[in-house]
Amino acid sequence: MNIPAADLMSALRSGQSTAPRLTWYGPDAERVELSGRVLDNWVAKTSNLLQDELDAEPGTRLRLDLPAHWKSLVLALAAWQLGMEVVLADGDAELLATADPGPAAAAGGVNAVLAVALPALAMRWPGELPSGVLDYAAEVRSHGDFFMAYVDPEPDRTALRDAAGVDHPHGRLVEGFGALPGVADDGADSAAAPRLLVQAGDGLEAALSRALWAWSRDGSVVLVHPDVALTERLLGDERISLR
Repeated sequence: MNIPAADLMSALRSGQSTAPRLTWYGPDAERVELSGRVLDNWVAKTSNLLQDELDAEPGTRLRLDLPAHWKSLVLALAAWQLGMEVVLADGDAELLATADPGPAAAAGGVNAVLAVALPALAMRWPGELPSGVLDYAAEVRSHGDFFMAYVDPEPDRTALRDAAGVDHPHGRLVEGFGALPGVADDGADSAAAPRLLVQAGDGLEAALSRALWAWSRDGSVVLVHPDVALTERLLGDERISLR
């Protein structure tokens, strides 16, 4: 049985699959652009890593101890198409993805830890990792480009609990959590796919919600780190239509 997150990935890899879907502006002049096909490839590899290496299945909880970043969005999409629950606060979880694995690994309480290097060109974690911590950048590339779940996801399971304490089930994740506060659907050209500016400084929950909104409308996302100036040139070059 498909869930909206899986249907979304199917839509991103079909149709205009070479069009930009996620563009990241980070510190040190970083710019990463992922087409629908490339985004789906990253998500598939990550889902396979979670399923094959970490025994993730529907209902397994993944805590994202990460800022709003293109890799955070990939990890969330990968977890959701598996039917997992994404945990954004300091809640209990079986798996943890973090950019600060030392204290996280020492704290315990999880079955496995993924260390996520955030620099755009990082091929592996810089330096030594605590015993038992997996290097996301090094491990993910060896996994398959296509994903098939061993167990069907369940639409009624929780996909995410937001900061207001609302549980969003997988079956209604896109229409419930994927919202764009302050912008009504009739406030934009409904015939045009949105090119949405998302400011990473607003936090990961907001970035995920806004990205789902844009992608579910055949649009794309420009995610910008707080240290990057939002110049008129950037907004014009990226053809931002909503912000």
